[in-house]
Amino acid sequence: MILRELNGGSCKTYLLADEGRGHAILVDPLYAHVDRYIAVLAYYRLELDLTIDTHTHADHLSGCPQLRSLIGSRFAMQKWAPSPAVDRHLEEGDEVRVGNLAVRVLHTPGHTPDGMSLLVEGNVLTGDTLFIGGSGRTDFAGGDAGAQFDAVTRKLFTLPDDTVVHPGHDYRGNTTSTIGRERQGNPRLANRTRQEYIELMNNLQLSPPQNIQEVLQPNQSALGSGEISFPDWSELKKVREIDVEGLREMLAQETLPLLVDVREPAEYTGELGHLPDSVLIPLRELVSRLDEIADCKTGPVVTVCRAGMRSATAAAILCRSGFADVSNLAGGLLAWNEAGLPVER
Repeated sequence: MILRELNGGSCKTYLLADEGRGHAILVDPLYAHVDRYIAVLAYYRLELDLTIDTHTHADHLSGCPQLRSLIGSRFAMQKWAPSPAVDRHLEEGDEVRVGNLAVRVLHTPGHTPDGMSLLVEGNVLTGDTLFIGGSGRTDFAGGDAGAQFDAVTRKLFTLPDDTVVHPGHDYRGNTTSTIGRERQGNPRLANRTRQEYIELMNNLQLSPPQNIQEVLQPNQSALGSGEISFPDWSELKKVREIDVEGLREMLAQETLPLLVDVREPAEYTGELGHLPDSVLIPLRELVSRLDEIADCKTGPVVTVCRAGMRSATAAAILCRSGFADVSNLAGGLLAWNEAGLPVER
């Protein structure tokens, strides 16, 4: 087995390969280093079967879509990932094969709803859930300190003590740790109750990553910054959200909202289906097609997508364009389906 970190910096990308069989996956590749990864694969004579992002990144553009375009590798993320570029959605307990290697998926949300860790032969790649002597921040949209505490203490910390930890980031020059070492000595987690951890994480007052919106929104939408004018942080903060129960009640009223589904056409008719009477306007086309829904500028509008991220961008664009009563469906069609509410396909 090859398990090698490729970036040599604070932001980690891992090559995992069965060298004998010549098959590999890349975990959390950076767009900026795609050429380097292709050269490493060629050096080891490896075929790249799959790229995996352990979560939706806010600090760098993902290299997974570019690698798929250049060399045909498939792209996988956890089920709650918002990007339409994902080929395979992974859930708790799923297994990814790399030659003769079996990689097991652990859903470890908290930093983001789609966070996951990957367990393979006594090693665990923890993404932005568990760091060496730390943990991933939980103050982004969808972050949940309580969920992160549960994921670490009930899943990662139940692994054998000698399980080697490979984090998604490290800012102190560390490379690996072990589960036993982190359970006993991680200053954020050791000897803290769940409520103490939540209070700690909710009061870190960290600055956002540089250029967060220029990175996060393309990663969520699979759109380049030149394809649409993304709303800024302040515009997104103003977006009003509605949960599935709130929308269900809204749809039972006499005045119905306009439902604008901003996914891609294949998603609209795909496994999650779509809300009855919703209008499909993919996010990339929204600004050029505003005239089609201009009659609804004063009435209620609800934007919808897979996980509630692209539709938040769409809601901010609609508010910017003069729509007076816009809400975003929190959790998107994933949450709607999980609630057992009706869809059309």
